[in-house]
Order: sequence, then structure tokens, then C-alpha cells
Amino acid sequence: MEKRDFDAIIVGSGPNGLAAAILLQQNGLSVLLIEGKNEIGGGLRSAELTLPGFTHDVCSAIHPLAVASPYFKTLPLAAHGLEYIYPDIDAAHPFDNGTTAILKRSLNETAQLLGEDKQAYLDLLQPLVNNWPTVLPDILAPLHFPEHPLALARFGLKALTSATHLAKRFSTVEAKGLFAGMAAHSMQPLSNLTTSAIALVLMASGHQQGWPIPKGGSKNIANALASYFTSIGGKIETGLYIKSLTQLPSSHAILFDVTPRQLLQIAGHKFSSIYKWQLERYHYGMGAFKIDWALSAPIPFTADACRRAGTVHLGNTLEEITDSEKQIALGKHPESPFVLLAQQSVFDASRTPLGKHTAWAYCHVPNGSVIDMTGAIEKQVERFAPGFKDVILAKHTINTVQLEEYNPNYIGGDINGGAFGINQLFTRPALRVSPYKTSAKGIYICSSSTPPGGGVHGMSGYHAAKKALKHTFGIQ
Repeated sequence: MEKRDFDAIIVGSGPNGLAAAILLQQNGLSVLLIEGKNEIGGGLRSAELTLPGFTHDVCSAIHPLAVASPYFKTLPLAAHGLEYIYPDIDAAHPFDNGTTAILKRSLNETAQLLGEDKQAYLDLLQPLVNNWPTVLPDILAPLHFPEHPLALARFGLKALTSATHLAKRFSTVEAKGLFAGMAAHSMQPLSNLTTSAIALVLMASGHQQGWPIPKGGSKNIANALASYFTSIGGKIETGLYIKSLTQLPSSHAILFDVTPRQLLQIAGHKFSSIYKWQLERYHYGMGAFKIDWALSAPIPFTADACRRAGTVHLGNTLEEITDSEKQIALGKHPESPFVLLAQQSVFDASRTPLGKHTAWAYCHVPNGSVIDMTGAIEKQVERFAPGFKDVILAKHTINTVQLEEYNPNYIGGDINGGAFGINQLFTRPALRVSPYKTSAKGIYICSSSTPPGGGVHGMSGYHAAKKALKHTFGIQ
């Protein structure tokens, strides 16, 4: 090959950019990782957003897929400073009737607590949990002939259905609500096809690996990945926001950890008209409105299980959550939004001054919304934790526009890198034999806008790097 400044350049240092950079460097290539911000990590950043000494996760907070990631598992991240903390309860879901559904590491214990729906829950989750180590690599991959087709088919038949349909397996308010809260992570109406997939993946991950918290903040996942990358010879440059290919040193391959909109701005002139047409029609999903709180005490949840959970889903019943997500899809702002809440400091004392706490929460909003949802979110917390407002010391909010300023990949506040509808589940960002290859030689896309999509797992970057190794460098 003709001599270039680098063999490969990665633009963007989110978990996928870092994963791609590491894999290419592991294969003996010279790799430069470029980050537009002054700090690496993309969604994996932590900062003092409220008061000095209070560490908050700016975006990603709880990481079931990071600890389950087939690629991350192969990396010596613990040796580079990454430590996970596992809450007593992965997730809790309280109801107005005083009951609480919980997701625990133990499948049987979780099922037992669902009463009449014990067997229905076991019938749904047991086969998936049993086959999880074999089917997960196929789930977190582009469309292909699977290694374990029968096991994946059993998952797929359930996963492709809507959450409202699959929830009919249950008879109790608690089981239906628990499933709805998991499915709502998909950031689309629960009546949409494939919304069950997100719920099943999150629940199975909980039963297999748990929902851990990175000690000291989510930034430490990115820091560990970067530390390992540089230890094997990789180079990182921060504070260089790429707007044009002319800004880049010469290389044989460029992998972009960006969404289609930025990719078109940077390299659109290199693409075929058909590929440009497809990228221009890529659909972004709901946005998020997020709050971080500095607290004088833990959140005073009425339910004991909520106090012991790393994550709490606040949305009450299946019907209420379904209505909330439907309203957002119609461009409205529900008075009682579904709220995803994390309380990392309950389990990680290193994040706050002694005796103090943090909390992290967000709700979904229409893409691009600038409506302040602080009141609606705090009302939902207070609903299940009377006296919550009395322990607030300070707060920091971030709307969809500010989220996009923080991370340009969050178009309109969409933290998933694009809508997760069935038309973009396997064909994101375009309908091609390989979703990672663009129509231009040596240019690849490795972001969450490619399969398997959003989440801190690095598998989009891993698969894109595998494709670049084969097609640009002839390395299998």
C-alpha cells in the first residue's frame, strides 16, 4: 500500500469510535482517533453539573450492555481503571396502588415477585436467558445468517412484535408495567413493531449480567478504552471538530462515529446519488429532556425496593406509559411523562461529598423540543417519593437543543442515533449489503446509526472495523 500519514482515522470518540480504533490498532495498523470536543467519550462523559464535588453522568448512566458487550469483554478494561458496581436491584417500577415490580439478577426471584404472572414471565424470559451467551452476538450484529439460527428465531418471533401485544401474555398490572417500562427505552410508541426487542434485551441482560454503574462516573468507561488504545500504540487528538475531509491527514480508511447528517456534511460530495438520497431520508426519533440533581439525602421513595434500585422507572401502568409515548410521537408533551431515573450515589459514594447524593433522570419529548419539562419530571418523582423536592440542593437541566450542542450525534435530542422503527432496525443508515460501507472507497460509518444501534456496547464500531479490515486492508 502507498504510504499515508495513518492507516486509519476514526472521527468521533464515543464507545463505537473507541471500539473501532482499538480493533484496527490491535491488527497492527497505525490509527488516529479524532474528537471534536476537548474530552473524549461522546455520551460517556461525567461532569460537575450542579455543585462542586457532585459528579453527574451527562448522558449514559447505567450500563447493562457495556458489561455484556461481546467485544468489550475481550479487552483488559479493569486493568485500565474500570470498575463496575452492581446495585441490589437492577430496576424498580412503582405503582400508584402501592406495589412495586422489580428486575433482579435472579430470574426466578423476579418471576416469583410477579405473583400470578410468575409462569408467564418464566415462559417469556427463561429460554432467552438460557441461550443469552449464544444469541447475544447475533443480536448485536448486522443482518446476517446467525451462528445459532433456531435460538435467534425464537427470540426474533417475540422481539419483532409490539410491546403492547407481547404484554398481553401477562395478567397483572405489575408485570405489564414492568415490561412497558423496559420497552419504553426504545423511544417510540409501544404499539410499534420491534418495541418488544428492547425490553427483552434489557431484561435478559439484567438476568445474565446485571445493570451495573461505573465507579466514579460513566467517563471511566471511555477513559479505560482510551487508556488501552494508547497503550497499544494508538493516537488520540481532541478539540478538532471535523467539518471537511480536507482537515484530515492522509489515510487508507476513515471511519466516522457520526450520524448520517454529519456524514453528509463532511463527505457527501464523495457519495453516489443513491446513497446520498438514502442518508438524506434517514429518520431521527424522539428527543430527551434531562435533569441532574444534587441532593441532601437519598430520594425518599415510599417503596423500599425503589430505594435499593440503581434504576427506577416512573410511569405507573402499561396504559399510562403507552399513552405518554404515543402523545410524544404526535408532537405533544404529556403532563405525566414516563421518567427514567438513576441514583448512582446510593451505590457509589465517590460521586458526592459525604452524606450527599445525586440523581439523574430524563423523559422523552418530541424531537427538537425546547419545552422545559422540569415540573413534569419532578412531579412524577414526588408522586412516588413524597418530600423529594425538600432534599434538592441544586439542579441542572438540558433540553434537546443543548443535548445536540453537547454531542452533535444527538440530532434533535435523539440519543439513539436514529429512530428504532422496524424500517431502520437492520437497514440503518441505508439499505446496503453492508451498512458500514459507504458508497465511497475507504469511507465507513461506525456510529449508533448502524446496527445494532444505540447503547454503550461498542458493537457498531467493532463490526465497522471488521469490514474495514477486510475490504481496505485485506485482513480477515
